[in-house]
Amino acid sequence: MSFFKRDFGLITSGVILGATLVFGQMVFADKDATKPDLPLEDLRTFSEIFGRIKSSYVEPVEDKQLLENAIRGMLSGLDPHSTYLDKEQFKELREGTSGEFGGLGIEVSMEDGFVKVVTPIDDTPAAKAGVKPGDLIIRLDDTPVKGMTLNDAVEIMRGKPGTDLMLTIIREGEDTPLKINVTRAIIKVESVKKKMLEPGYGYVRISTFQSRTGESLREAISELKKENGGTLNGLVLDLRNNPGGVLDAAVEVSDAFIEKGLIVYTEGRIPDSDQKFHATPDDMLKGAPLVVLVNGGSASASEIVAGALQDHDRAVIMGTKTFGKGSVQTVMPLTNDTAVKMTTARYYTPSGRSIQAEGIVPDIELKPVHISAIEDADFTPLRERDLAHHLVNGDEEEKANADQNKADKDKEQPLEVSDYALSQALNLLKGMTILKK
Repeated sequence: MSFFKRDFGLITSGVILGATLVFGQMVFADKDATKPDLPLEDLRTFSEIFGRIKSSYVEPVEDKQLLENAIRGMLSGLDPHSTYLDKEQFKELREGTSGEFGGLGIEVSMEDGFVKVVTPIDDTPAAKAGVKPGDLIIRLDDTPVKGMTLNDAVEIMRGKPGTDLMLTIIREGEDTPLKINVTRAIIKVESVKKKMLEPGYGYVRISTFQSRTGESLREAISELKKENGGTLNGLVLDLRNNPGGVLDAAVEVSDAFIEKGLIVYTEGRIPDSDQKFHATPDDMLKGAPLVVLVNGGSASASEIVAGALQDHDRAVIMGTKTFGKGSVQTVMPLTNDTAVKMTTARYYTPSGRSIQAEGIVPDIELKPVHISAIEDADFTPLRERDLAHHLVNGDEEEKANADQNKADKDKEQPLEVSDYALSQALNLLKGMTILKK
């Protein structure tokens, strides 16, 4: 079974944490007890339309299909993130939250009748094929997307791993639509990656927030510190194109750097939706400088982390404005096989900011730029060893191999060319470290 991840969002208690379900009660406050529980006149209209479809539609339609369509319509009319999950979709949601699923590897929403790419997931077929955040998918193979529901589009995008799907895409800055062929695969998302940028300066990339992301982050930082002699001078936390995920994971990641105070709070109408999450006394970096990279593909749980660290003055947020998803979805099981995923709360940063439709504004904004290295030999400075008949250094032969290794390494693209934003984050970390000393 192949799965194309349809939605991105924040999943909170009362939902899937890994593959574990916590059931919450659906208790809504009735502000006006004088109103009837059900709008009888509207229900009569619904019943009449139901009967007309049964008797007059050009083809016979099963009652089950009509009722499921009605439920989907009720939820999809609320906001882009509320939906009904049938047996297959409920199973897929659990698989995606645990970190392994099948499909193309992109997070999508619906915009103006087209499927909009929120972000491709790292190391997935879509990312490798060149799909980018903000792309509008207008055709799936030869089938136009206009007029489809998101569920209809998802059904077409599902398929057997190893099969191809041709995406026709409109991209900002391109004069004509692009055609990108993507081969479906089983997606195994590695939530946390790490590396040393330079001695003393570490890098951690979080691609999505899963149930084990907080634990994996702590393991990654511990390994980086061990690799560097027990401490780090600074760390870059990369949340670019991270579409979100599990709320508890976002709290754990924030808590790894904040010693006290509020991390995030949520407010809604059901009793369990009002929650506050506080930090515990532990900063894994012991106050060392922290830079967080974000962009327009950073959504939901990513924005919780960026907002908390920004409000606590614990990190410098660098990049472009984030996506702006400040709502919480709760998965409410209806049976063992079906569920409703419904928006039940808004979340707020420690200072009380709602990010909904606004996003996180970086402390340092970096416009997307293209950097290229200068390869013209005329720009290479002249040195003593380049002069004819220069005196030979006694160690020159011993250094020949080292020089060749260095030359080979120099052929690799420098960081400012391969990832300009990351190079700027590293430079900022170095400056902050100097000032701190």
